[in-house]
Amino acid sequence: MSKGILRLENACKIYHMGRQDVKALAGVSISFRSGSFWAIMGPSGSGKSTAMNILGCLDRLSSGRYILEGRDVSALDDDTLSDLRLKRLGFIFQSFNLIPQLTVQRNIEMPLYYLGWEVTRSTSRARELAEKVGLESRLNHRPAELSGGEMQRVAIARALANDPQILLADEPTGNLDTVTGNQIMGLLLDLNQQGKTVIMVTHEPDIAAFAGQRLYMRDGAIERIEGETGETI
Repeated sequence: MSKGILRLENACKIYHMGRQDVKALAGVSISFRSGSFWAIMGPSGSGKSTAMNILGCLDRLSSGRYILEGRDVSALDDDTLSDLRLKRLGFIFQSFNLIPQLTVQRNIEMPLYYLGWEVTRSTSRARELAEKVGLESRLNHRPAELSGGEMQRVAIARALANDPQILLADEPTGNLDTVTGNQIMGLLLDLNQQGKTVIMVTHEPDIAAFAGQRLYMRDGAIERIEGETGETI
């Protein structure tokens, strides 16, 4: 059995919708090794978004296990899950999820505020990350003053604030034009080459091509895996 940094074992998720039960995940078993770059693909209703929510500790399994960095996430309470998300994971969303009233500087610093960082240290970290994503000249701007690509760069910098090993990206180029989307993917690829584990959901084959491994889902199950190191367990 592979001992990946994230591992699903016979993962099932059932949503109760009135009198109907919808099986969003149907016994998925897969391991994601440290430092890999995965794209999760599939049609609407395939289970890819549910899989991402489970991996991000935003939802719980109905049955089966989710092992994150050696810990059985299935057994953790809500407070512990929240702490795990804050300290170990970085999230990148299609809609950016920036706080419009805050500057780029303050948006990047937000996770550090919740981690209790001292102001001088968090300010320095935000500036370091803004430079990393090419936004050092935009630190005092607010989201409304930025382009879509710039807003996504802020979101990536914010996701990196706590220096997570794992980055989870949900349609990171969905609201961007082709050129800007490719630039964002280039940035994610650079982060992966620096050792970050990147898992993203996308419906675009050209975006998925940036990933070394591609997981295709259908009806809550794994349809196929492409990539040299992709493996089920």
